[in-house]
Amino acid sequence: MSIRWLLMVLLLLVATPGCGEQAPGSLRAGPVETGDLDKLLERGVLRVIVPGTALGEPSLPRQGSPVAQQRELAEAFARSLGLSMELVPVFRLGEMLPLLEQGRADIIAANLTVTPLRQERVDFSLPIDHVYEVVLVAAANGDIHAVEDLAGRSVMVDRASSFWETMTVLREEHPDIHLLPGLDHFDDESTLDMLVAGQIDATVRDSNIAEMYLSYRDDLRLGFPLGERQAIAWAVRPQTPQLLAALNRFLTTEKLTRPREARYVADLPELRERRRLRILLPNTAASYFLWRGELVGFEYEFARRFAEEHRMRLEVVVPPHQEVLFTWLEEGRADIAGGFLEPVEPGYAAVTFTNPWHHAQPHLISRADADEIADWDGVAGSTVAAFTGSMLWSELEPLATEYGFELLPVSGIGGDIEDLVNRLVAGEFDHAVVEGQLLSMEMARRDDVRSQFEAGSPVPHTWAVRSTDTEMLEALNEFFRKEHRSAFYNILYRRHFEDERRLRRKFDDLVRSPGQLSPWDDVVQRYADMHDFDWRLIVAQMYQESRFDPTARSPMGATGLMQLMPRTAQQVGVQNIDDPVENIRGGVAYLDWVRQRLPEDLSVADRIWFTLAAYNAGVGHVLDARRLAAQKGWDSDRWFDNVENAMLLLSQRKYHSQARHGYVRGSEPVAYLNNISARFKAYVQLTEDQATFTDANGGLATGQEFAETIR
Repeated sequence: MSIRWLLMVLLLLVATPGCGEQAPGSLRAGPVETGDLDKLLERGVLRVIVPGTALGEPSLPRQGSPVAQQRELAEAFARSLGLSMELVPVFRLGEMLPLLEQGRADIIAANLTVTPLRQERVDFSLPIDHVYEVVLVAAANGDIHAVEDLAGRSVMVDRASSFWETMTVLREEHPDIHLLPGLDHFDDESTLDMLVAGQIDATVRDSNIAEMYLSYRDDLRLGFPLGERQAIAWAVRPQTPQLLAALNRFLTTEKLTRPREARYVADLPELRERRRLRILLPNTAASYFLWRGELVGFEYEFARRFAEEHRMRLEVVVPPHQEVLFTWLEEGRADIAGGFLEPVEPGYAAVTFTNPWHHAQPHLISRADADEIADWDGVAGSTVAAFTGSMLWSELEPLATEYGFELLPVSGIGGDIEDLVNRLVAGEFDHAVVEGQLLSMEMARRDDVRSQFEAGSPVPHTWAVRSTDTEMLEALNEFFRKEHRSAFYNILYRRHFEDERRLRRKFDDLVRSPGQLSPWDDVVQRYADMHDFDWRLIVAQMYQESRFDPTARSPMGATGLMQLMPRTAQQVGVQNIDDPVENIRGGVAYLDWVRQRLPEDLSVADRIWFTLAAYNAGVGHVLDARRLAAQKGWDSDRWFDNVENAMLLLSQRKYHSQARHGYVRGSEPVAYLNNISARFKAYVQLTEDQATFTDANGGLATGQEFAETIR
């Protein structure tokens, strides 16, 4: 027994590659399949290689991310052929062409520069864009403006990229340039962080990718362009002329042989011709955010419904702050402005508001332990916080004078509700007034605040369009008239704003008996052993995900015991997401895949904590939190008391506006890890009370003590 336990301990949480043949960097390498379009139509699937940006997740599109646009375009191409799409994300540029050549995928949808060397290996589509290669430097570096300024400087680029070829040629003329290959296992953001930290002096990117970074990072700047414009295109195997012809027909139809205009003013008929609708939305939990690799949010999904009805693709533009909203709309950076707008006077006639599509009842809220208050008479002598610049603020000002309370201004918008409530709980003020949908969103996730009474008139919410766009205004008003309180609207509203805690209360929070932790122990042990996880850790995670309910379904569509998202289930080969055994197998396989995406030099314990955090919030948000932790001087390799603190900060606009993956409700992965950690320790004690293992000093310790060490 003790020897078996020792072996289990030595293997506990060790990250090793999954069994079986697997293509480098891919989530699940399918069989080798070649053939032209006719074979694809028989299979019914188009396998698309995409950049594994931020380890397989899209960064949050703020202003037309090329990665997000190309992924959406690939989905549209698959649909045009009547095929489903299977993503094959890769994490090194040098892996793309081999995967295609091996028959592991059918097309490459990425920023591939057309070069003679690549043309010897693959066939390229018509150009999807034309870009410059540009040098990026730190914003604080004011010395680099031309090639000559790179003398004696270090430039880091990927060996497999066209940038390496360009810099190799330049170095023949400027031999003092120090050309460094990109580091293995580094995501792109890490190279940029090295640049800002002064560890390297410059790097090179395509101009459209550089613009994506500069849209949210103010610590970088464009140094100078290199050479002439170059074509970028997608790739197929040379033996697939039918597929190439279909792809070129599709791209021609989509008019993607011409670069998109960054700014233009157009009413609905022209937008339909462009097949593109741009909406200004804040990156908040109420409107638009990235969750487990999926773009979600009430207003985002509502707007997408409108766009789909008019056969347009939706593109979100995230303004840096609320003050530029109407200016950007007037300048033609977007076609609609949202963000739970109130129909207040914008200050000029260029903007028109739609009819209200939502009304929010304000509530006075207090800490959960506060005495019950029936009306404003009970608020006298206390402090009340509220967001400024709103119809609600204007209504509260005379009430403060009438009832004798101090009204405290809080800058921000509805997306800052979590920060406002956190400040209330911390005791910065006695009460706050917030809109009902935001309060519902908070109370569905926390129990430290309470609603006291309805405080004020319902606040109307609208969208805004340019005053000249009369057909767009008419179409939106008709859409709101038809959809308001429809089945679609109600389901969407409940998904994002209503309290689900009652659904969870029906599940017992009890461990059945020592040695039996769940009805699924045998299944969990089978798949945990395959991937070298402690099965009790998986059971603790499963409880946190679903309370052992195989029919559990989250508002965002996560399903089953391990709460798999449909796209994730597809990528790990789950055929029936509702089958408990399949769901467990897929969840453990995905957890192993996430673990392999994290650095191997992390401690055994912290690699697992980061893996679980990424399973919950998404790998991209974990990378953002590690980067922020390093900037704060905290240990970016430790979760507890370090990166978890940075994760909490990413719910604040000050920090998430500078993060690649934007807003995340940081309290959720923090609570997720705390709960799993505590439950795992209890499970270890229940199942292995008598087990022992040799510790680092040669002594013996109980299973419970070992569990304590992994924190």
